[in-house]
Amino acid sequence: MMLQILVGTLVSVINIGLHALVTVAAVAIARRALLPHTERPRLRLMGVMMATAVVLEIAHTLEVLVWAATYGIVHAAAAGSDLLYFAFVNYTTLGYGDITPVQEWRLIGPLTAMNGVLLFGWSAAILFEVLLKTLEHLGLTETSGADSPRN
Repeated sequence: MMLQILVGTLVSVINIGLHALVTVAAVAIARRALLPHTERPRLRLMGVMMATAVVLEIAHTLEVLVWAATYGIVHAAAAGSDLLYFAFVNYTTLGYGDITPVQEWRLIGPLTAMNGVLLFGWSAAILFEVLLKTLEHLGLTETSGADSPRN
């Protein structure tokens, strides 16, 4: 059991590092896209959000590939199993259950799911932050009554 937790933690740390790297790149891309003002701010907003989402989706796919490679290295599933599919099902917490880990690696699925939930939440936070900063930069936000001084 300790080996499973150790391997799961190591892969999670690798994926967290990968996600941090991609997050820095996504934020830099979003900032660069905001430099010039545009006559169509809503179109710019859509472009920035779509680009950020695509970059984050690529990161999640790479992270699933790391899990799939790990499954192969430790022989976490029966021979002939589709390890990429198995990793996606676990990482996204879809949980079809049509492929199950071998007995000695039964914790690998829940550890993968924990990592996926954490990183999906992180991505949602990044998307929200990019949205807020883009709206502010393009002047598409309104100041709420609580934040504005009273006349």
